[in-house]
This record gives sequence, structure tokens and C-alpha cells, in this order.
Amino acid sequence: MMKRIGSVLPVMAVIVLLISCTPKPATLSSTFPDGTDIPAWFFDTTSVNIDDLGPRFLITDFGAVGDSVTLNTVAIQEAIDHAAAHGGGVVVIPEGRFRTGALFFKPGTHLHVSEGGILLGSDEITDFPKMPSRMEGRCIDYFPAVVNAYGVNGFTISGKGTIDGNGRKYWEAFWQRRKENPQCTNLEVSRPRLVFIRNSDDVTILDVRLQNSGFWTTHLYKCNDVRLINLDIFSPVEPVKAPSTDAIDIDVCTNVLVEGCTLEVNDDAIAIKGGKGPYADADTTNGPNRNIIIRNCDFGFCHSAVTCGSEAIHNRNILVQNCRVQGPSRVLWLKMRPDTPQRYEYITVEGITGEADRLIYAKPWTQFFDLQGRETPPFSISDHITFRNIELKTKIFADIQRSQYDSLRNFTFENLMITTENATLDPAWFEGLTVKNVTVNGTELDD
Repeated sequence: MMKRIGSVLPVMAVIVLLISCTPKPATLSSTFPDGTDIPAWFFDTTSVNIDDLGPRFLITDFGAVGDSVTLNTVAIQEAIDHAAAHGGGVVVIPEGRFRTGALFFKPGTHLHVSEGGILLGSDEITDFPKMPSRMEGRCIDYFPAVVNAYGVNGFTISGKGTIDGNGRKYWEAFWQRRKENPQCTNLEVSRPRLVFIRNSDDVTILDVRLQNSGFWTTHLYKCNDVRLINLDIFSPVEPVKAPSTDAIDIDVCTNVLVEGCTLEVNDDAIAIKGGKGPYADADTTNGPNRNIIIRNCDFGFCHSAVTCGSEAIHNRNILVQNCRVQGPSRVLWLKMRPDTPQRYEYITVEGITGEADRLIYAKPWTQFFDLQGRETPPFSISDHITFRNIELKTKIFADIQRSQYDSLRNFTFENLMITTENATLDPAWFEGLTVKNVTVNGTELDD
């Protein structure tokens, strides 16, 4: 039987426990949470050498002007098209502020943003012509991103510069619309993403700063073997909140590494998606996410460090390892959407230190609930979820509410040291719970 936490040990005893039980960083695992081997590819964080990617094409040679005012969409697209027509190469953003609308990279082309260079998104939605796209778990006509790559295997974005979405005008329009109609959807206000990559394999984005996106910041759809390394992704909370500016959205992807990134946005830092609706699992435009490793990252303020959903049908083998949190509302959020069949399985969160409002948050997500004529909600399962080697200060240890259509199975809490205002961990929430070496407010829980 699990102890209820009510008493507090003397200060000296708590200090001793802190010294003796402090979790150590997790050794990098050779297997995914389901026991399958992690390919060597996940341990290769080699930097991109643009000299190996072909000739360089400087956008100023095609007429681009870095004055923050001139719209350079035509000039930069000409550089991309010229590179593609001549066997490929690297399109280079030099020092300066180069304003642009939607850009479309082609097979064989790459983007390099030099230190001191800023690719600045236009704040006029007319510079982003609506086209077939993917948003919020559906394939719909929507606005492209500032940087787009469709079917560009081997695509890279590199450099020490910045891609800036220039999003404030879009944010203000969203909040004005939300003021007029508190039930408005995220899609009612037209706004572009910052980076959208679809149907592309062997993708690398590293070293750049991605900031101030109008909508989601980095959206990967149906991509495989993607490395996101040493990125700095930011959107503000003040003076204007940047709504729905997820740092990274992983949508129907396999083999994704997020390594050494700093993420602070006004929404989920990493959201793992894949489709929504009562029949989403029968729609071939949707699908699972598999083999996602998030390692050695820093999370500042965000709604959640890692979120499954709300548009997701199957996420398997998610490993969050050796990360620092300082301000997320949740470390792991399982959005259980009652109008969508969902399976979240084999998720391990380990080697986490810092401070967050909650370690785990799992509740039905009812925003824009729509059964589309189905009489009863589909059943959803979260299975084999493990928290290990964690030292965390929280307001609420576990914030969980389960409906009759949800099942939380085989949860493990091991080697945790938690300081919290609300220590409740109710075994009735789970179908299978293991608690081992867990100390909450200086008192050890029993299994």
C-alpha cells in the first residue's frame, strides 16, 4: 500500500536525503523504451560542413537587399531555383535583415544563415499564398511557412544566424479575434509557420536561432531520419503572447533526434502529433510517430516540455533524457483527446532536473471536441510510461484525471526526488503502477 504524504521530516534529515538520493544523469541508452536497439545514427551529432554540399549561392548576388524593408521573396527564390538548376548547392543569407515571404527549397538545395544574418518573415499574409498543406492533424489548404521544403531529401538548414517570423502582427490579430469570440479556433486568424518540411528524409537543422513565429515554429510532416541539433527556439510571453508557437511539431515521423536545443515558447515545446478525429486511424494522411529521442535540451517557459497530442493517434518509443527544465507548466503532457483513438506507449523520461509546475499531466483534452456523428468516444491507452532518475521541484507531482474511455497502464516512477506542494500519486489512476526509490518532500513512497 502506498503511503500518503503528510508529514515533513526535520530539515537536517531532508538535507541528508537530498545528498544521498540525488539522481545522476542517465547513461545514454542503447535501446529504445520497448527494448529495440537504437541505431548508431542517433549518436552522430556531426556538424554540417557546407563545403561538402556544393557551391554557395549568395542571395545578394541575385538582388536581395538586407534592409528589413525590401521584400526579397523573388530574389531569394531565384537563388534557390538557380542552385537547383545547376546541380544543387547552398543558398547563403549573409549579414543583414532580409525580409521575405514564402520560400520553397528544391531537391539538392540547402539553406545557410550566416552569423549576423536574419531571414525575416513578412508580416503580410498575402506574401504566403494558400496552398495544399497540413495543419492541426488534417491535410487542408493553408498558408505555407517562411521556409518550406517538400520532398527534399538531405535538406539542411545551418549557420549561426536567425530565422525570425516577425510574428507580432499575427499575434495581435489572433488575440483580437479571441477577444471577439472566445471560442475561435487557431485557424481562424491567418498566420504562417516558420519552417515546414514534409515528405523529406535525412534532414538536419542545426545551430540556427528560430524565433517569433506567427504560428508553429518547426513543423515536420512525414519525415524520417531528422536531426535537430543545437537550436535556440524562442517566442515571447510579453509584451504580447505568441499563441500556438510550438517550438517543434513532429507529425507522422520516424527516427527524430532533438539534441542540445534551448526551447522557450508560448505553447508546447515539443508536440508529437499525427492526426485527429474519431476515424483518424483509418486516414492514410495520418499515422504514427516512432523512435523520437530528446536529449540534453534546456526547456524554459512553455506549456509543456514534451506533449503527446492533441492531434495524435499513435506515439511509440519516445525517450526524453538528460534535460533541464526551468519553467514548463508540465514536463510530460498526455493529451487524451476523447474524440480520437490514441495510443501512447513506451515513453521514458529520465535524467531530468530543475523546476516545473507538474511532472506528469494526463487529462481528457476537450477543446473543439467533435465525434462527427460517432455515438461513443473511441478508447485510448497510455502504456509503459516511465519516469526515472529525476530531481524536480513542482507545484503538483502528478495531475491526472482519467475518463471511462482512457486507460493508463504500466506506469513506473523510479529514483525520483520531488519537492512539491501537492504530493498525491493515487494508485487508482493506473492499471499497473511501480514505485521504487521515490522521495517526495523528504518522505519515501512505498510500492
